[in-house]
Amino acid sequence: MGHELERACEWVDESRRIVVLTGAGISTESGIPDFRGPQGLWTKNPKAEKLSDIRYYMSDPEVRRLAWQQRLAHPAWQAKPNPGHLALVSLEESGRLHALVTQNIDGLHQVAGNSPEKVVEVHGTIHQVVCMSCDWRGPMQTTLERVRAGEEDPACRNCGGILKSATISFGQSLVPEVIDRAMRAAGQADLLLAVGTSLSVYPVANAVPLAKSAGARVVILNAEPTPMDSVADALLRGAIGEVLPKLVDKLGPRHLTSDKRLT
Repeated sequence: MGHELERACEWVDESRRIVVLTGAGISTESGIPDFRGPQGLWTKNPKAEKLSDIRYYMSDPEVRRLAWQQRLAHPAWQAKPNPGHLALVSLEESGRLHALVTQNIDGLHQVAGNSPEKVVEVHGTIHQVVCMSCDWRGPMQTTLERVRAGEEDPACRNCGGILKSATISFGQSLVPEVIDRAMRAAGQADLLLAVGTSLSVYPVANAVPLAKSAGARVVILNAEPTPMDSVADALLRGAIGEVLPKLVDKLGPRHLTSDKRLT
């Protein structure tokens, strides 16, 4: 075990309020490609990025038809949590996890066993559908059944509006309450662990300097360098499914008496 990993293990063991920030990198080992990496979805198919732009989605029926076909084949429907996800369940079970802020839309943290009330999905979830006109929400699979039955661009059955996944597209505003919750958690952390994220997407990346300025240690686990590496107290490289379990492997339970539940 390298020196950086040894130190990080000690900090995890000592901490009472760990906030984890996860990005696409934690799910690539579950078969869900990232976007901008060497094998990323947009790297291999630049046209796919257009499907994630709200301007094109709202104005072009053909883009919506392609987007629905892409949702039918989304790898999240077959993906299983990997050892990295399961390590974060162990972290929660030890009593140290204060919040799990994720940029991912795949829901694998909840599938793995993390408590939904601990997970802050800053970019939404692919498991739900939302109407862009009346804000109706429903399960994604129900709408995908309509697509399989022949509706290429299913409309809202309440108002006839445009449906899309309950995810944040380019050009679409983040939900202020969700971002506030994520930033508040970062400010309360005594250790922030950034896993599989490029830390180049804002405002979520601000969680790192915010936690640091509030006195937290920062550990970054990512395959590639990030713009926040200079802020980190420890930088870890390697496969997330191998490194992350080592961080929590020897943790015993910690019963917190003063920690406040994140709301």
